[in-house]
Amino acid sequence: MPASTPSRPQPHPLAAAARVVMLALVAVLTLYATHDPGQLWWIALLAVAGLPALLAPEHRPVGPLSRVAEVLVLGLAASQVAAVATVGGDVGGLGASAVLPYLAVPVTVTALRRRFREGVALLAVAAATLLVAGALTDVDGGRQIGELGYLVICAQWLILAGLGLAAASGLHRVMQVRNEGKPQPYAEATRLLTQLRTVARQLPGATLDPGGISEHLLEELRAVARADRAAVLSASGGGRLVVLAQVGVERVDWETTLDADSAIADAWASQQPHTAARSQARSHRGGDVSALIVPLVAGVRTVGLVVLEADAAQAYPPGVVSRVTGLTRPAALRLEAALLFDEVRSLATNEERQRLAREIHDGVAQELVMVGYGIDNALAYVDEDPQETAEALRTLRGEVTRVITELRLSLFELRSEVDRHGGLAAAIAEYARTVGASGGLRVHLSLDESTARLPAATEAELLRIAQEAVTNARKHAGAANLWVTCEVDPPYAQIEVSDDGQGIADQRSDGHYGLAIMAERAERIRGRLEIRPRQPSGTTVAVVLGSSPRRDNVRGSVAAAEGE
Repeated sequence: MPASTPSRPQPHPLAAAARVVMLALVAVLTLYATHDPGQLWWIALLAVAGLPALLAPEHRPVGPLSRVAEVLVLGLAASQVAAVATVGGDVGGLGASAVLPYLAVPVTVTALRRRFREGVALLAVAAATLLVAGALTDVDGGRQIGELGYLVICAQWLILAGLGLAAASGLHRVMQVRNEGKPQPYAEATRLLTQLRTVARQLPGATLDPGGISEHLLEELRAVARADRAAVLSASGGGRLVVLAQVGVERVDWETTLDADSAIADAWASQQPHTAARSQARSHRGGDVSALIVPLVAGVRTVGLVVLEADAAQAYPPGVVSRVTGLTRPAALRLEAALLFDEVRSLATNEERQRLAREIHDGVAQELVMVGYGIDNALAYVDEDPQETAEALRTLRGEVTRVITELRLSLFELRSEVDRHGGLAAAIAEYARTVGASGGLRVHLSLDESTARLPAATEAELLRIAQEAVTNARKHAGAANLWVTCEVDPPYAQIEVSDDGQGIADQRSDGHYGLAIMAERAERIRGRLEIRPRQPSGTTVAVVLGSSPRRDNVRGSVAAAEGE
């Protein structure tokens, strides 16, 4: 295929029509003023001079030079027509008004193309040409430049053209300011995201990770206040809180319900620090406890809470509270920026998944279904019915069915997400059941999930890692059994997928590419990916987030074994 060449700008129909109309008007006025058809050759010369600018308005230097030629011809024509005109009586030179209206054509073109400096230059060339031509043209024994009417008419049309050019320039500036004041949504989004990227690169550690910011805040607070246990909580929707980070010797099952009777709920509602003589953890064993709950307020919005607890009475006097709030005020802005960035990234990711799902469903999947129908028809109406041809068609039909199944599983994976009212374990279990049923795998599920929730962005990444691990086992491992373990105790979580197929070393390169994607996702949420062989055969892929959970925490768990 020959290389494509850039298309040249086509003459605008309106510009061509305006030139034709103006040339016709000037021709009529010239004929009326001079009663000499021979003077119409100036009009023809104007048309020839302006033709390049009409055909190639954006070409440099053809366009500008053509407009300059128009102005030069116009100045000479105005002086000559004024000299032979019969209008004006005792005041000579008024005949120039028959030709000078054409000055609006090149000046208006420059204004429409926002070339205001070129318009000013054209007016200067026009003025100089009119003066020089007037000084060289003889009229009744004198010079045209000495005729008062000639000077008045030339000044009149130059001023009118200049005013038009100035008005166009002013209107352009007003529209530009208005557009800058009210930017379009996508332009504004681009500007804000660009600023966000610049600011993010200038932040300490160049990160907008809510977990990392929360951990850094807790380290700062423990330097100014005693905290045997501490955590940063943030809202996740549905009137519940999630643990972004926590520190302490023991793991804590914090109170995460905002409608409960607790100091946490009071601090969130009042946006004021609260102290309490009882623990804000549902698993506390008793004893002397001091708790300090400080809301993280950015502007008028509460973005999170800091909970500090010490196993001592009266551990947070007013002086300590003042030092803690002095550190939490700037941290609230940093945490809000990180949470907003997470939300924007989550929206973009979800939108892209939905777009890909629609494209696959409306494109390739539909086409393959039609191919399958065509193969069915071919099998039904084979004239000669040779056995070899029929067998080849049956094989092809089986291949098409397999591809359609793969596409449907891809659609299911793209559309799967963690339900706000469900949980990470439920989403992983649903995906494992569906994939296991389609691939003939016996699925064994072990689910152990706390009532507390991880941040939405973290849950989404863990779900994608689990999906990739299950898909790799189905496609590349050649396994008969699949074991999926999900343990969630925020901020700790561990997802483990094992199979009894061939080892990871024997799998296709596609699987290794999937492992790289899983490693990137784990790193994004500050987790670690573990890949190890399973005995006696198979592979185990696990992602671990946070430190080990409490072993004495007894919660209900679900264990199931399912197969096709």
